[in-house]
Amino acid sequence: MAMNSLEPISSILFLLALVTAKTALASDPDILSDFIAPTNTSVDGKFFTFTGMRRVLTKFPQNFTLTKATMNEFPALNGQSVSYAVLQYPADGLNPPHTHPRAAELLFLVYGSLEVGFVDTKYVLYTQSLRVGDMFIFPKGIDDGILAKAFKTDLYTIQKIKSGFGKP
Repeated sequence: MAMNSLEPISSILFLLALVTAKTALASDPDILSDFIAPTNTSVDGKFFTFTGMRRVLTKFPQNFTLTKATMNEFPALNGQSVSYAVLQYPADGLNPPHTHPRAAELLFLVYGSLEVGFVDTKYVLYTQSLRVGDMFIFPKGIDDGILAKAFKTDLYTIQKIKSGFGKP
């Protein structure tokens, strides 16, 4: 995803909804209770509250910044099949090609503009120009093999390209 460089943009911020994963290709089992609390944990309203996103609303970074709420940062998410992340990009930032083998990604743009897109399993490219307040869904199940075919290359090349970008 590349930002539209025609607008003066100091930074963009968008939110993602992701499934919490123990392994990249596993599926989350249904839990048999309302929630799962770690052993010896006091469960009250604080257990279900995560305040780690407060800092993302106070400044826009000069570099890419990731703030996430996964089961590691927010134990109340255990068994809930959801996680959350805020990605902040500097002007003209780029989110490298990546896949979603376990979960859909829901993007909500809160600042700037953004060019987004994905290739489905039939190798059809879908793109859109987003503005503040727009949402875009990236379906789950699109793997590296699809990227390789869509970009007319091999799996090794896709993995090498992705490794050069680091983790977004």
